[in-house]
Amino acid sequence: MPSLTQARDAFSQGKPLWSRAIATPTIEFGPTPLTVLTGKIPADLRGSLYRNGAGQLGRAGQTVDHWFDGDGGILAVHFSEAGATGLYRYVQTQGFQAETAANRYLYPGYGKPAAGPFWQRLGTQPKNAANTSVLALPNKLLALWEAGNPHALDPETLDTIGLDDLGTLQARQPYSAHPKREPSTGDLYNFGVVLGRRNYIQLYRSDATGQIRQQGQIPLPRTTLVHDFVLAGPYLVFLVPPVVLSLWPILLQNKGFSDAMGWQPRHGTQIIVVDRHSLKEVSRFETEPWFQWHFGNGYQATDGAVVIDYVRYNNFDTNQWLKEFVTGYPKTPVSVRLFQLMLDATSGKVLSNQPRLDLECEFPTVAPQDVGQRPGDLFFCYKSQPKNEEYFDGIGCLHSDGGRVSQLTFAKGCYPSEPVYVPSDEGSGWILTLVFDGNEDQSTFQILPADNLDAGPVCVLELPEIIPFGFHGTWASK
Repeated sequence: MPSLTQARDAFSQGKPLWSRAIATPTIEFGPTPLTVLTGKIPADLRGSLYRNGAGQLGRAGQTVDHWFDGDGGILAVHFSEAGATGLYRYVQTQGFQAETAANRYLYPGYGKPAAGPFWQRLGTQPKNAANTSVLALPNKLLALWEAGNPHALDPETLDTIGLDDLGTLQARQPYSAHPKREPSTGDLYNFGVVLGRRNYIQLYRSDATGQIRQQGQIPLPRTTLVHDFVLAGPYLVFLVPPVVLSLWPILLQNKGFSDAMGWQPRHGTQIIVVDRHSLKEVSRFETEPWFQWHFGNGYQATDGAVVIDYVRYNNFDTNQWLKEFVTGYPKTPVSVRLFQLMLDATSGKVLSNQPRLDLECEFPTVAPQDVGQRPGDLFFCYKSQPKNEEYFDGIGCLHSDGGRVSQLTFAKGCYPSEPVYVPSDEGSGWILTLVFDGNEDQSTFQILPADNLDAGPVCVLELPEIIPFGFHGTWASK
């Protein structure tokens, strides 16, 4: 049987170095003291970093059809006076356990239709992969996957407790992977997309414990994909792209969701503005076509305009790139830029929609205290060399004081993950990121000064196993 290094060599031959991070499934590890390679842990860094992502992209010689179908794995790094402790656990979903026991894939997913004869495929429910994001609550950690209920985990040990209904969710009711926390109240806002005879967005407002206290519904113009939304002062804003999902191939299990979606720019992008207090629609209007996965932030300016930062793709080719990602060498050309959209929310009018950076970037984030409230420093991953097959190799910051940009490009063959902002008792805070070094087959945990990214990390911690590129993470203070 080949060693892990041999398996990585075989998979990554002729491919970019980042492909070595996804060549083999991640190996779980228990609570492990993390060695400081350089620098020192900041004295005020006390709490836990959690990250979620597709930790297993293959099983028994099979490979998932799309990055979004990999089994969810959670990394936790706990910081205390004694130092840093890391652990990695797969979310023990019902689907993960069944497929592990069978040593083969059994369920359909975002990219994969159901297997087996036609009569066995009908009615088969997709696997809840629990692989997209995490939400830290006072007594539990939620592993989020947007097409179903979240899974609750023990925040210290990452033991899987089970599906969580947050007080009111029905079985398989969707709960998005991108909740937004309003800083002044601690309330959480989220949504789920429901498709079928009626297409609509189910809205949720939860208290700080995660318990759902209020719900609403907003109709959708078509069967489509809505991955994220933005909190902007008194509003929740949804940008509905001109992506159309054909339901019959899904119902007949001839295609996965990914292959059943098509780009139809004639529809344009529909903007839906919702009052966050009543969860009622304020306005709805259409503009030019584009696609976005993620938002950076939103707020209401002093003149009443709603300002939204988002990362914009020209079309839906990004979905094909993400499908090819699991091969380690995506070839589909994709262009993405950070844009700023300004709206008159009440009259339903686009005031402006302009690019902010000439960089290929993704995973935008701001400090928790800035979410929905005001313009703040915007952090993101970027590509220093925007080739189709390359992955992000830098962390950047667009500063709120005049648009100054700070950039940290990592050494060749080193690739960071989404930046997570952590407030500091002194200074402007820290940026936490995982970095995979394809030269050394090593993952490290790095702590960067938020106000001086150019200076590089103040601390680098060694992780005992390779952590693949994930999607989203969060910080929970002690």
